[in-house]
Amino acid sequence: MLTLVPTPIGNIGDISLRAMETLSQADVLLCEDTRVTKKLLHLLHERYQLDISKEQQFISLHSHNEHRFVEKLEPSFFEQNVVYASDAGMPGISDPGQLLVRFCIDHAIAYDVLPGANAVLTAFAASGFVETKMLFFGFLPHKGSHRNSALQQALHNGYTTVLYESPHRLGKLLEELRLEAPDRKLFAAKELSKKFQRYLHGNAEEISLQLDGHFRGEWVIVIEAAPARESSLGEREILAMDLPKKAAAKLIAKITGESPKACYQRLLEAEK
Repeated sequence: MLTLVPTPIGNIGDISLRAMETLSQADVLLCEDTRVTKKLLHLLHERYQLDISKEQQFISLHSHNEHRFVEKLEPSFFEQNVVYASDAGMPGISDPGQLLVRFCIDHAIAYDVLPGANAVLTAFAASGFVETKMLFFGFLPHKGSHRNSALQQALHNGYTTVLYESPHRLGKLLEELRLEAPDRKLFAAKELSKKFQRYLHGNAEEISLQLDGHFRGEWVIVIEAAPARESSLGEREILAMDLPKKAAAKLIAKITGESPKACYQRLLEAEK
């Protein structure tokens, strides 16, 4: 059997009784990072007297080896009690896990998923935005036209949208949001459930001023919903018209809400 076990996103007190019981009974622990999981078990033993009375096998399973690992799996592997634990939060949410579940479904193997701590839902609930329909985008592409396109989708889909962002790209994201949607309300949450947790409300410029270049920590950004922008004419159809780049950029910008300058630059980069 396979069980996906969420682990605390910061405060170890958020671990559930079921999660501790499942971790203690595992024969095999698949871990995003074996060192992190072993440290978690040690802390649980010290604080909550978690008893692990048998030898457990620890196997590394992360985003870089997940596909190779699952391709080599045999159904007999799950005749033992197998647990997957990500470093923090919910397996399958910007972490490995879904391929394991798919394997179990395809091979009629019993599996279970325990509920638990999750940065997406925690930040969404803390944002105060009243549009309860939500989209989760995870991390945007790092650069280029793919990033700009994803950002436009995040801004103009009609739903409250949640992003993850790393500290060294948060400044870039806030600047992009300032240029593309200067009045849009945002909620930024840092280090959820940890000692230096912080909540920030405002538009992109206001949040940037509050941070004053201090971007350390893992961030969740929640973007308030705005009316979706729809058009029967898409970017592909516009580009097929063989218009001059600047004219095509202006037309695409009207549909997507993107700035004409940014759109023009993206079209130039796409040609390279």
